[in-house]
Amino acid sequence: MKENKLAEMSMDFSVQIIHLVKDLREKHETVIANQIGRSGTSIGANIYEANYAQGKKDFISKLEIALKEASETGYWLELLYRTNLIDESAFRALNDQCTAIRVMLVASCRTAKQNTYTDQ
Repeated sequence: MKENKLAEMSMDFSVQIIHLVKDLREKHETVIANQIGRSGTSIGANIYEANYAQGKKDFISKLEIALKEASETGYWLELLYRTNLIDESAFRALNDQCTAIRVMLVASCRTAKQNTYTDQ
């Protein structure tokens, strides 16, 4: 259930990031648009890929990569806000989504690691 919720949240977030990238490109801001486009959509891709992991270690690795991508995306969002390329309401909405995904990823990684150690 938790992974399905996480997958849904990451897909919704990816859609929002794609819309943001489109808006940034219309403003001719391609450098950050490319960066946040890659990191922001990679979160969901790695979460989806984790569902077909080759074992628990691979599963954990994919979730940890998603967590790193979420952290990077948070950086790009703050940079966009601080440079006035997005307004405060857009920043808060996207950052809140990104933070919620990170929180779930941390919990999922922790649970998966605990389950790995108890299965041995």
